[in-house]
Amino acid sequence: MQKRMNILKDLPAAYAAQSAMEKYVSTTSLTPIEKELIKIRASQINGCAFCLNMHTTDARKNGETEQRIYLLNAWRETDLYTETEKAILALTEEVTLISKGGVSDATYQAAVTLLGEHKVAEVIMAIITINGWNRIAISTQQPVAKAE
Repeated sequence: MQKRMNILKDLPAAYAAQSAMEKYVSTTSLTPIEKELIKIRASQINGCAFCLNMHTTDARKNGETEQRIYLLNAWRETDLYTETEKAILALTEEVTLISKGGVSDATYQAAVTLLGEHKVAEVIMAIITINGWNRIAISTQQPVAKAE
């Protein structure tokens, strides 16, 4: 795969706007693990190798276990994730796959009941942000650094 354009170089103001969203997400009440679970799950769905590599590494640095990272795409089949994390992951999947029917009332209401409207809004913004990064990395074919 050949790397394409560099959005940072070609459109610095647009890249700065996307970075500002990332900076905002870093100030939310979401825990570092919750943020990384959102980033990893959305990146799995979108098939973004660059972001998967980055965020699985970041998750491990934040104390996430290998087992939970490996099983994330099957989170419904295990009790390794909290109810809060499951609500966040369900919302992540439906927002990422928005064209497949939107966010269901059941998923939205379960998340609001468990997390409250403010935190659900923060989750949605985190999901939107990583989906933007995924689309930048995939469309510009950002290369994955080989592990040393």
